[in-house]
Amino acid sequence: MIRKATLQDLDELAPLFNQYLIFYKKPSNYEKHKSYLKERIENNEAIIFLAFDEDNKEKVIGFTLIYITFSSLALNKILILNDLFVDSAIRKKGIGEQLILKTVDLAKELGSDLIRLRTAKNNSTAQGLYHKMGFKRDEYLYSYDLAVK
Repeated sequence: MIRKATLQDLDELAPLFNQYLIFYKKPSNYEKHKSYLKERIENNEAIIFLAFDEDNKEKVIGFTLIYITFSSLALNKILILNDLFVDSAIRKKGIGEQLILKTVDLAKELGSDLIRLRTAKNNSTAQGLYHKMGFKRDEYLYSYDLAVK
């Protein structure tokens, strides 16, 4: 089952979000990560979809964290699928695909015709899923970040 996260889901979501950040070599900080998620939900700044275990309907096994923004080139809303993570013990069972399909449904509901994401260059497993789901790697635009101190 996949559904939109609420504040009541934070205790189940936060440990998985912590695992996700550790995967990307960020330090573990459960309370900070839980607070970040709480702020996004409270302020309606993101949409989080949760995937639940079939056998244990209370256990979160995957999530997406989606931000809605706009693109001048698309002249429309775009969804930034910023984070997608499935518990490593549950992978290869279609959970990631289900979470992406839920994101596609959201895009259609909002009238958006573009979902954008970024992933690590060495994350070939995720890249395989994205290609399978129809995502195209951008060969035209480069992505740049500026750390502001």
